[in-house]
Amino acid sequence: MDLQLSEEQKLIVEQVRRFVREEIRPLEARLDPDADELEPEDKARLVAHTTAMGLYGLDIPPEFGGPDIDIVTRVLIAIEMAQHRAGLYAPCYGTFGGAGLAQLFEANEDQKQRYLYPTLRGEKTGFFGLTEPSGGSDPARAIRTRAVRDGQDWLINGAKIFISNADKADYGIVFARTDPAKGRGGITCFLVDTDTPGFHVRRIVHTLRSARYATELEFKDMRIKQQNVLGEVNKGFAIANDRLSRQRIPYAAGCIGVAIAAHELAIDYAKERETFGQKLATRQAVQWMLVDNEIDIRQARWLTLAAADKARRSEPFRTEAAIAKVVASEAGGRVVDRSMQIFGGHGMTKDLPFERWYREMRIRRVGEGPNEVQRMLVARELLGPAFR
Repeated sequence: MDLQLSEEQKLIVEQVRRFVREEIRPLEARLDPDADELEPEDKARLVAHTTAMGLYGLDIPPEFGGPDIDIVTRVLIAIEMAQHRAGLYAPCYGTFGGAGLAQLFEANEDQKQRYLYPTLRGEKTGFFGLTEPSGGSDPARAIRTRAVRDGQDWLINGAKIFISNADKADYGIVFARTDPAKGRGGITCFLVDTDTPGFHVRRIVHTLRSARYATELEFKDMRIKQQNVLGEVNKGFAIANDRLSRQRIPYAAGCIGVAIAAHELAIDYAKERETFGQKLATRQAVQWMLVDNEIDIRQARWLTLAAADKARRSEPFRTEAAIAKVVASEAGGRVVDRSMQIFGGHGMTKDLPFERWYREMRIRRVGEGPNEVQRMLVARELLGPAFR
């Protein structure tokens, strides 16, 4: 893998870095520490800015109007976009746009007209409904929501939990079991409008994440037409799994971006802060914490870029994506923790971004597949089919 950035990548990285430094961070100084949205006029102005940069609509394929960038460049952008207070779960407050539910690119033309294109135009928003109260780490077996045929329609009954944005969405992608005798081979993916009778949503208020609510969903005899089956019956798990593996790579990159921002703050503070007549930077204990930060960041960065490079070359990358996700989320947590320690009591206040990063970084070890499950995936590759 060539670790040298191209001239185009250098230009893009510098553009995004300047955007975060000159546009996003100054706005955050006026926002609540837990905010995850900008004022409409500010967002509109910055969307116009990112559009002029040619980077609006990240993760949208070029044929649908997105920027023509590969996944390695996408990782470099994600690292830069995350380097502010809300950077983990609201990178640049959505001003770079996005693909929304990438699974919709698997839709047929009728479904694209009703869901994908309105989403890309900003007219509709959706949610991703996979995790259930019975578990999310093994969705192929944990999914108990059932969909049974009723004439030409399907009736769905069941529940989902920890679903983001379902209380504000116009529709969602819901996975339900259509063949009880099969595991991952018995899951079907449905497109569900949130105004459908039998659809119920409730906010879960208390989570570690700032500002945004998770939701709990319940389906009671929710009738869905056959034309809203996404993909093929009993083949819905493949739609979820393929996209989730790819999404873990920029997900890891976001952890790296926050770690870099925390590390830079700690370095600057250590050079300025005096204790017992000397700068913190002269203390070996502090120096070693900064060195450990640097090692964690570099290791996570190289592994994440390696996963992105394999994905770019259309080689199998599931193992590399799992490793990147584990290393980046755990290393990011350690870097934020050490940086808070260097700041002492100031690091625990909402005047600085550390406490928000600390809370939200903890979720990264669970989101996009818990790290324990990622280790299981890697172990299966190492040990072979007999141990799967």
